[in-house]
Amino acid sequence: MIYTVTFNPSLDYIVNVEDFTLGAVNRTTKELVYPGGKGINVSLVLKNLGVENTALGFLAGFTGIEIERALQEWGCFTDFIRIPEGMSRINLKLKSQEESEINGQGPKISEQCLQKLYQKLDGLLPGDVLVLAGSIPNSMPDSSYEDILARMEGKQIRAVVDATGSLLVNVLKYHPFLIKPNNHELEEIFHMPMDSKETIVAYARKLQEMGAENVLVSMAGDGAILVSADGQVFGSKAPKGNVINSVGAGDSMVAGFLTGYLNRQDYEEAFHLGIAAGSASAFSERLATREEAEGILRQMGWDTAGKMA
Repeated sequence: MIYTVTFNPSLDYIVNVEDFTLGAVNRTTKELVYPGGKGINVSLVLKNLGVENTALGFLAGFTGIEIERALQEWGCFTDFIRIPEGMSRINLKLKSQEESEINGQGPKISEQCLQKLYQKLDGLLPGDVLVLAGSIPNSMPDSSYEDILARMEGKQIRAVVDATGSLLVNVLKYHPFLIKPNNHELEEIFHMPMDSKETIVAYARKLQEMGAENVLVSMAGDGAILVSADGQVFGSKAPKGNVINSVGAGDSMVAGFLTGYLNRQDYEEAFHLGIAAGSASAFSERLATREEAEGILRQMGWDTAGKMA
């Protein structure tokens, strides 16, 4: 089973305003509401690609109820911890002449609630996959990712970590199966410009020397590079398409990679499906569907046979 953890889930309220004017009454021309958060995005795309998974994390208030209801409606399994006070956040994403976001704070997560999550994670079995994605709320210890992976050590749990800066670097000693920095995050970690494929590959290998098994580097419109655990390097330009919404594209890439890898343990297949799922989400108002990802695979001339569960 694949488990995703989202510490601070959200309801994403996405609105289009034709000509937004600050200080005036503005009316929307289009609205969308769906559950958000990096781990939740991974869960949704995995399910769309035919892979069963369970979403874990913390929920509170009426917004938490709606987040869980929507996930279950999409077919995801859920096992959230209820926080008795506060409410899960609402993130406003405004699309007009420019895109703007206002992200909510979310509920305070107590030590007692955090221990409940740890207890759930202690029940994972050998061969399970654990996805840790996103930032850590300020009410939780900065070491929370490290603490989780320390508990998983030696249990044959494959960890996937999609985080930035020190959150990512500090977990490499636990040998995560997959990390997915983007090229800008690589620059922040190593204080070096990532201005060529050769440079990106070299510093991805440094992350492997620090403990990571597979390093998948996303580069937005420039595509992606994978340096795999067996030493192979795969690179691809981004598929052609109209980018509608970049939110969730990286999470979709993680879901696509996992789907492809778990199907036949083939890194090239996993890489291709990761790019296809990430691009399909970027080209859509919502997250990638199986049909959309398969369409990208065909567009790029990649075989779709046997790619998905």
